Amino acid sequence: MSQHTPQQQLFVNGPAWEEDDRHLAVVASIVLPGPLDRPLDYLVPEQLAGRVEPGKRVRVPLGRSNRPTVGYCVAVATRNVPSSGLKAVCDIEDERPLLSPVMLELTAWMSERWLCRHGEVLEAVLPAGVREAAGSREQPYLMPAATRPAAESAPATRLTPSQANVLAAATEPQTAAQLADRSGASRAVVTRMVKRGLLVEVPAPSDTPPRSSSDEPPQLSEAQSAALEPICNAMREGRHETVVLFGVTGSGKTEVYLQAVEETLRYGKQAIVLVPEISLTPQTCGRFRSRFGRVAVLHSHLTPAERHREWKRIAAGEVGVVVGARSAVFAPTPRLGLLVIDEEHETSFKQSTAPRYHARDVAEWRCRRESIPLVLGSATPALETFQKCLRGEWRMAELPERVGGTHLPGVLTVDLRAGPPRRAGDLSSRLEAGIRWALNAGGQVILLLNRRGFATHIQCHACGHSVTCPQCDLSLTLHQPGSRGICHGCGRVIRVRPVCSECGQAGLALRGSGTQRLEDRVARTFPEARVARMDADTMRRRGSHEATLDAFRDGHTDILVGTQMIAKGLDFPSVMLVGVVYADAALHLPDFRAAERTCQLITQVAGRSGRGPKGGRVVVQTATPDHPAIRAAAVHDYEAFVRHELPIREALGYPPFGQVVRFVVRSRNETAAREWAEHLASRLRRQIEAAAEEAAGIRVLGPAPAPIERLRDAWRWHLQVQGPDGEILRRLVRLAIEGLKVPDSVAWIVDVDPVEML
Repeated sequence: MSQHTPQQQLFVNGPAWEEDDRHLAVVASIVLPGPLDRPLDYLVPEQLAGRVEPGKRVRVPLGRSNRPTVGYCVAVATRNVPSSGLKAVCDIEDERPLLSPVMLELTAWMSERWLCRHGEVLEAVLPAGVREAAGSREQPYLMPAATRPAAESAPATRLTPSQANVLAAATEPQTAAQLADRSGASRAVVTRMVKRGLLVEVPAPSDTPPRSSSDEPPQLSEAQSAALEPICNAMREGRHETVVLFGVTGSGKTEVYLQAVEETLRYGKQAIVLVPEISLTPQTCGRFRSRFGRVAVLHSHLTPAERHREWKRIAAGEVGVVVGARSAVFAPTPRLGLLVIDEEHETSFKQSTAPRYHARDVAEWRCRRESIPLVLGSATPALETFQKCLRGEWRMAELPERVGGTHLPGVLTVDLRAGPPRRAGDLSSRLEAGIRWALNAGGQVILLLNRRGFATHIQCHACGHSVTCPQCDLSLTLHQPGSRGICHGCGRVIRVRPVCSECGQAGLALRGSGTQRLEDRVARTFPEARVARMDADTMRRRGSHEATLDAFRDGHTDILVGTQMIAKGLDFPSVMLVGVVYADAALHLPDFRAAERTCQLITQVAGRSGRGPKGGRVVVQTATPDHPAIRAAAVHDYEAFVRHELPIREALGYPPFGQVVRFVVRSRNETAAREWAEHLASRLRRQIEAAAEEAAGIRVLGPAPAPIERLRDAWRWHLQVQGPDGEILRRLVRLAIEGLKVPDSVAWIVDVDPVEML
């Protein structure tokens, strides 16, 4: 007997026309890498049942034309759907999921946290090299043939100079791309040598060197042991804890990392170690390989095939340690047990293009989700990190002294305002004397100037006209040889003529020095010294970082000139003098972090000196010796700077006491850029006013022209929103920008937690 009334029974069974309208079906939610900011639902056809899974890429029809488009499956569910209206998945791209459920959860969180599209995050987490190489053949490794196919004197096998260079470089198994880069030959030369039998395919090299007795862990100091203890305790107890190693340069932070990783491997887990600069990766990899053998490396200089090979080894659990730059935080470790970020204060951990994530925050999320420890190390922690430790959210472990009995170097500050006028970038008599003292003692010298090029400003003596980029609001930097004026904003190269383009007079003044000019000056002043330069201009070729640093380490270079890439993480015991040629280069930029970065940079580069038995000195040239950032760095007292800076940040509501969201609007039409920035500001203010109670303390600053007002022929306006509660701030910003129809003539970005304000 039915338990329903006739009317209820009608709704239970339903009429035929209603039953036909909806039915149970398997539905996949697909995120597409495009302008859409929400997933689309697609039916899973019977022939693909069980094969469409979260984490795989699938091919689906899109738009009225039903053009095949590859998207990411983020969820699969069985539910009632209309009989018509949903399109079906066409095919799958991957036999296995490329992203785990945890990584899919992470990408959804990142989309909310940094106000970006989910598709952008998925593309960032899964590198192009991995996507493109998912079904492709990896590059084989090559070595010279054991015997030549014909007599050496035969014309058919006579070597060209390029071929001889390739064979000379082939001292170990390498891919064709690696051989071409190392030898300076083209890929075509290598390919022809393979066809002729001069090079043959060999198995991939093993990265497990024998562990020697010298690789045994050294005895830790009392401070190092105290720092390691909370990391190991969290690991044993299966819980998350963030431990900040606040140690002076040379205090043995890396050895703490190494022993924490060793503990991780004992538990059968994997560890990820992030380093800020690509130039630091070889040195760090060397230390980890000598201790543990198998180490996977992930960074931007890998070829797609190499990245795919490493990705597969990591995902298969074949390697216990992953070392890499920012994007290595997404390494697909199935048994993650520890995550380490070395030099955590570095701005390179913040992605400069969408999605504009910070690796430190991503690492914190992963470690919380996996209930594992996170270790952050720095001699100059970011103020956000320092404040979390002061609030008790993170644990700080201090390493106040250098290991091995060495002491921090003495610092001499040279006031550039005293004595005869000199150009920023010149060597003072005190710095010259210091260089000669180090060289005479058999030591090495590092000179930091955070400006590349020869002259940073070109000006006419007669009329005062400055040579600027025709499509940017920036002066051209002179690069030699060839008198090339290069815009460091857009990369445009212009030949600089010896006469002024405005008045026709000869004699252009070259003002301001860059690393190229400094290298020239040092080479002329110290002709007996071997000088090398390390900046973005000289480090373009693959392997150039390693070659330059190896030459310096082996004593083949006496003086190393460079930008900030030489300022951190390098351990050379023979360095007796570090010179900061112009400490004020970034001190007065319109950026609330300018003082913090200056103090960090000087402290870090100063720490490269005095690590050996001969000791060392540091010379800092500055026009503002009384600035708190300079004073603190000169006495190796970063905490003094923190105590000075935190109250200023708190009074202004800047991080770490609030969050900032920055908008940058650009257009080739100056009026369009300004009007759209004003429209954005108006929408944001209306949204804040509508939520007045929860929006307390949130304010909109601007709009105004950006500090670099024109870049790549586009006018730039910016504005920022800041408030004490980041979650509320981001939610209100998202509501304000939802559904915005952007004019075709305008482009704009939103940057949560910006690290540069230019």
